[in-house]
Order: sequence, then C-alpha cells, then structure tokens
Amino acid sequence: MLVLGIESSCDECAAALVAGGSRLMAQKVSSQIPIHSPYGGVVPELASRDHVRKIVPVIEQTFAEAGVELRQCDGIAVTAGPGLIGSLLVGVMAAKALAWSLEKPLVGVNHLQAHLRAIFLENDYSYPHLGLVVSGGHTSLFHVEGPDRLRQLGRTLDDAAGEAFDKVAKLLGLSYPGGVSIERAAQKGDPQAFYFPRPMPGKRLDFSFSGLKTAAAVRIKKQGIPTGDALGDFAASFQEAVVDTLVKKTISAAKKEKLKRILVSGGVAANRRLREKLEAGVREEGFEVRFPSISLCTDNAAMVAALGGCLLGSGNDDGIMLDADAGLSWDAA
Repeated sequence: MLVLGIESSCDECAAALVAGGSRLMAQKVSSQIPIHSPYGGVVPELASRDHVRKIVPVIEQTFAEAGVELRQCDGIAVTAGPGLIGSLLVGVMAAKALAWSLEKPLVGVNHLQAHLRAIFLENDYSYPHLGLVVSGGHTSLFHVEGPDRLRQLGRTLDDAAGEAFDKVAKLLGLSYPGGVSIERAAQKGDPQAFYFPRPMPGKRLDFSFSGLKTAAAVRIKKQGIPTGDALGDFAASFQEAVVDTLVKKTISAAKKEKLKRILVSGGVAANRRLREKLEAGVREEGFEVRFPSISLCTDNAAMVAALGGCLLGSGNDDGIMLDADAGLSWDAA
C-alpha cells in the first residue's frame, strides 16, 4: 500500500510517500523557522498563511521525487489533531480535496500517535512498550499496546519541555528554535553552576515546566542576561533540570508499568543530553531505549503516512467528512 502523508499541525508543512507501512519513498518538509524567528516562537496566523502557500507545491515535489503520479497512491493520511487549528485545517482540507478527486480512502491521524510510530520507519519493534513524546507542544508518557492503542500515563499540566526551552532561550537572547540554541550554548557549560528546581518530584507521572521557566526568568531579571562562560553555564544548568525531570519520570513509568523497552519521539528527542542521560539511566535498570533519527524526531509527514498505512490497512476510512480538531482525543482501550 502506497500512502500519502500530510502534516501541517504547527509550523512544518510536509508531505511524504510511504510504501508498505515502513518504506519511505520521498518526503518534503517546508520549515517556517525564518518566519517565526523574530518572535521567538510560533505565531499561529503566520503559520497557517504559509501553509496555504506551501501545501500544494510540497505535495507536488514529493510525488516528483518519488517518480510516481497522484493516482498511484492507495490512500491518504493527514494529521487531524492536536495542533494549531488554522494550520491543521490547511492540511485536512488539502487531503479531503485529494481524496475526493482521486476517489481514495482518507484517514485522520493523531499527531502524538504518529510521533510514536516514527521509529518504526527504521526498525520494527514489538508491543507493548513505553512511549515518551516530548516536543514543543507535548510532553506525554504512554503505555503503547498497538499503533493506535495507547493508555496515557502522564502529561504536561502547563508548558511542554520544548516550549520551556523556547521561552527561556528568548529571555537569554538566543535564537529560535530555543531547544537547539540552548543545547548549543550548553556544550561547554557546567550543568551544576546554577541551581534550578526539578518540577513535580515524587511518584506522579505528570509534568510541569512553567515553574522551572519562571525560576529562570526570575534569575535573569535579578542578575541580568548572562554572557560568556556564564551563559553556557546557565544554559547547561537549565537543560540539565529539564532532562533530569524527563529521565526520572520516564524510568519511573517504565518500572510502574513493567515495560522493558522505551521509545522516545518528538523534537526534544533530538537533544543529545537527553539521549545520553536516558540511555545511562535505563542501562542501570536493565531496560532498553530507542530514539528515531534526528530527521524523524521533529514534525514530519513520514510518520503520518506510516501510521496512516496501519489504519487504512485495518479498514479505517474517515472519508471527506473528516474535520480538524485542535484538541483531538482518542479511545486508548
């Protein structure tokens, strides 16, 4: 089955063709980093307007790269939520138009479920396992029993980890996206130089990064924006607090659920310090952790097409009645 995947949930406009649920034939991603950089974060109105301009060329370029025609795809998968409603609508409307004109089945995909499927494009893993989705908009833990069968164990109650990185980077005068710039600044820094609290200690598996962000903002307000070596120390210390929280709660969840394998996805999964500390932590417990390639960590359409192939193969077809839902939920039974 050849599936066209379309992703436009936030600030990436992407299309991909995946055959057999795991063979990536072609993918095009149009980034909006230059558009949002002056603001230090995603501006929803600007994001959706750029999607309108880019969605058709991105799809056309994907088919051209794969060397196939539109009519040769067997089905279409599109991110229907969660995400920014204006951005989601662009992708969903494009997918509906294609499905109607080509008379192809159409399935709406949950963005978080798609992230958890990304790593299957590179390796095949068995179920169940623990899934951690950590990005600019989401920080969630799942007991994953199948491609679309998940039980949520914990989630962010306010800011996601990636959002905290973006906001603190802006306070420090660093470039957007914040996670990348903080990681770069932290490379030669001392992660013990500044003390930052570890949010929500204890056995609860939910996350909260707003207090950590506030602690950074208060320190900057009192002491000014650090420069030179102090900037590296500040970035490294803040990054360490975020990473420590993610590692501790992920390992606690794996123990509680008695799951030996952990699959991590989302943009923050590209962070080298998170990879190092989580790999070291699970090694001590006798667990296994796997990350997708960097290109599959951030929002992409390959993961949408991969999950869409599973859903379409099971007979799912939302048809042209599909709609976008910024707060999309699903049955995790």
